[in-house]
Amino acid sequence: MTTTIIGYPRIGSHRELKFAVQKYFKQEITAEELAQTAAELRRQNWQTISAAGITQLTSNDFSYYDTTLDTATLLNIVPKRYKALNLSPLDEYFAQARGYQGEHGDVTALSMKKWFNTNYHYLVPEFDADTDVKVVGTKIFDEYQEAKKQGYQTRPVLLGPYTLLQLGAYEADTKPADFTQAVVAAYDSIFTTLAELGADWLQLDEPALVKDQTEADLELFTDLYKPLLANKHGLKILAQTYFGDVRDSYDLLTALDFDGLGLDFVEGDETLDLVKTKGFPADKTLFAGVINGKNIWKANYDKKLALIHQIPANAIVLTTSCSLLHVPYTIENEEKLAPKYKQYLAFAKEKLTELTDLDHVLNGDDAALKANQALFATPRYEENQAIIDQVAALKEADFHREPSFDERAAIQKAEFNLPELPTTTIGSFPQTREVRRNRAKYKRGEITKAQYDQFNRDQIKACVEFQEKIGLDVLVHGEYERNDMVEYFGEKLDGFLFTQNAWVQSYGTRCVKPPIIWGDVSRNAPITVAESVYAQSLTDKPMKGMLTGPVTILNWSFPREDISKKETTLQIALAIQAEVLDLEKNGIKIIQIDEAALREKLPLRKSDWYSRYLDWAIPAFRLVGSKVQPTTQIHTHMCYSEFGDIIDAIDDMDADVISFEASRADLTLLDTLQQDHFKTHVGPGVYDIHSPRIPSESEVAGTIHKILKKVPLNNVWINPDCGLKTRGTTETTASLENVVAATKQVRQELAHEGR
Repeated sequence: MTTTIIGYPRIGSHRELKFAVQKYFKQEITAEELAQTAAELRRQNWQTISAAGITQLTSNDFSYYDTTLDTATLLNIVPKRYKALNLSPLDEYFAQARGYQGEHGDVTALSMKKWFNTNYHYLVPEFDADTDVKVVGTKIFDEYQEAKKQGYQTRPVLLGPYTLLQLGAYEADTKPADFTQAVVAAYDSIFTTLAELGADWLQLDEPALVKDQTEADLELFTDLYKPLLANKHGLKILAQTYFGDVRDSYDLLTALDFDGLGLDFVEGDETLDLVKTKGFPADKTLFAGVINGKNIWKANYDKKLALIHQIPANAIVLTTSCSLLHVPYTIENEEKLAPKYKQYLAFAKEKLTELTDLDHVLNGDDAALKANQALFATPRYEENQAIIDQVAALKEADFHREPSFDERAAIQKAEFNLPELPTTTIGSFPQTREVRRNRAKYKRGEITKAQYDQFNRDQIKACVEFQEKIGLDVLVHGEYERNDMVEYFGEKLDGFLFTQNAWVQSYGTRCVKPPIIWGDVSRNAPITVAESVYAQSLTDKPMKGMLTGPVTILNWSFPREDISKKETTLQIALAIQAEVLDLEKNGIKIIQIDEAALREKLPLRKSDWYSRYLDWAIPAFRLVGSKVQPTTQIHTHMCYSEFGDIIDAIDDMDADVISFEASRADLTLLDTLQQDHFKTHVGPGVYDIHSPRIPSESEVAGTIHKILKKVPLNNVWINPDCGLKTRGTTETTASLENVVAATKQVRQELAHEGR
């Protein structure tokens, strides 16, 4: 046995990279200073991994923003609109990630999507007739040499050619197969250079293989790898998969001349059966993903050893199920967390120890095993029997709302009397330095609860006044009291555990700190009522109550592993239902229940969608709003994902209005809505809030007209494509003013046309 990992977090144990990149954006540091911070973080990572006893280290798993974007940039897959800006290579890279608005031009960012079934986002590579795939960058070579100079012989990591092509967006009648020859030549060039530099292994990540594969898919994979593996230039090639099993491609993978195969034994439902029934080639090394790279619970060594003993391979390397990018750095940073909790948790650094512990046990040293057995010998927490019984008592009628959608729509139209194309926002407004400072002062005990609340009330008042001034139709209170849309609710519910520094990268400089679902979840007091009622008292316009939905709370937390996700989600749904009914009782008639992460945990294989996820996730959402009056309007919101293939399930959520993040995908989702006769009223998002650029009034008006070509006028809402928490005040003010002005312009045009 030996040990390795697939990848390691790169933001820094205290988010050093995030802050350095943000300073670079603000021109507070130079590119050279940013590079120095990055180099120091890489050095620390290699040192940590090596000190833990991991025998095979990785390189090129580091990124300023996103490794898929890194790969595209390395291979010259950069659309012309970014090259035309004539920026430095680093600024061109960031322009693709964030958009650019300045003296060199005005361009939007690349489309951004969820990375398989995680909360991480990747930038979508664009291919068109002018794309000239070739190696133009040096990052993978530079970081390999950087590690080598520090005494580490690493295995460079690179997104594999098949997954790269499968993740791409294709324009001008192009398709993946059109680029096969050029991609093969480019990867062959990478093989050559790495071999010349002294590398022995190269890891090519191919997670696309865990999705359903067609014959055409497998043919593309073969066309890419047969020529590459025919001459590896002395390198050993590892085909690394994760997030599931490779049932469709196992025979092909074992037949091709790979030197190693990385298989996921955590999320791969059929992985163990595949290797047991089909066998594993004696001339290949099996990189067995046995330590969960996505969750934070300490591994049960008895169960892991039982699994390992069943794997029939001559040469096994123990590794993680996926990159450790998806978990926080180390439990060592949690100074306030009691030892009774910490002993059950394993973040990235602790998972390194788990791998080496298992390796030591398999080599006859059972000290770590005995300690682990003692930990798991007693119950971890005390059950809440009342909430367990409440979930067990749920009946089919509890998951359905009356009357029908069409009846409710007519009732709500009379109730609210909103104009055509009603305008609103998704919920949050910019969390300025002052807002964050107020929260920090309260947490440190420097101000009283009354002072903290008064500051937030002042912010809410200013926010409401601004919205009324510019003419928004349905208002929000701004969410100044909230640190995070999941963490805030978790802090108010029983059953959650919270951390100080357990940050995880979501995209670029955006980091989240997921709560840990420790035990049974229940609500013991109102959560949002006071702020919503206060905000409504300031205006005659409708004020949205803002809640996070149960599926998103589950998916953006670290879930329990001792009960099913379905059971935990229903517990959360009952808690949020109580909050909905309290808001309604207190006069809040529009309630948004965000399910930003609904699609995130959709099984990667379509055959599992309805039988293993949507069959309980959609009812869990319906449960939250099933008891409200027909005059109460239920909204929901969803973040970047590919929704088209589950649009029927989304309609089945039976919300009254749904807002999507669709602007970065050029509103292509609207075609699916049109084809499927989507009944739910929609706000597709008229501009991208993940970019600092300000959309012009004419740009927004043009977007609205695009929407109206696909969606009936009476069904359309106008809003940004997501919350405004991470944006600056100046750009938010200008953008929303332009959105309202554009909407009024379009209304006048429609009136002139007699619509």
